[in-house]
Amino acid sequence: MAKDMTKELSSAAKLRDALEEEIVTGQILPGSRLDEVSLAERFGVSRTPVREALHQLASAGLVEIQPRRGATVTELHADTLVEMFDVMAELEAMAVGLAARRHTEADKKAIVSAHAECKRAAKSGDVDRYYYANEAFHDALYAASHHAFLITQCRQLHRRLKAYRRLQLRVRHRVSASLAEHQSIIDAILAFDQAQAAACARRHIVVQGERFGDLIASLKSLAAAE
Repeated sequence: MAKDMTKELSSAAKLRDALEEEIVTGQILPGSRLDEVSLAERFGVSRTPVREALHQLASAGLVEIQPRRGATVTELHADTLVEMFDVMAELEAMAVGLAARRHTEADKKAIVSAHAECKRAAKSGDVDRYYYANEAFHDALYAASHHAFLITQCRQLHRRLKAYRRLQLRVRHRVSASLAEHQSIIDAILAFDQAQAAACARRHIVVQGERFGDLIASLKSLAAAE
């Protein structure tokens, strides 16, 4: 029974990732209905992992689930997306600034260890592996703030933006730039420099100007390729 449950959770995660990419690249259009039976047949799984994947996408804001209507793809405009990144930048700046003041030796080890895994993932050339390592790195930063409410807010918005942050990593040289930005954040935290740590975190997250253009261009090019 436990083995079957683990298999279903793994299937749900893979299905979520596949649908997540199809949604953000425009292969599945906003307003499209996501039928559990059709998805189960398409991916060769039972309806249980499909249902779990849809609920995970709903928690990330990519899908809306309504009684009797089922799941439909949410429409997210570009201006809303950049505003969400702006807020994420300020939340992370606050969290990282607090981490510079409050981090413990255990926090330091967790942050450095997560960054080391990011380096290994980058070296492997596997963007998805880097994405998950990057997610763990940011979570370690949140934890080091020792501010429970802020941690919750950061994690919630992070979930809303995860698909777009993941896609942004495919922009040329973005992974190497991300690693360098991580190091600047770590250096500031370990120096107990709250202002510098917050500034580095803000620059790392905010999507504007050329970086936002790169993100939108990648969305369009991936959609066109399909």
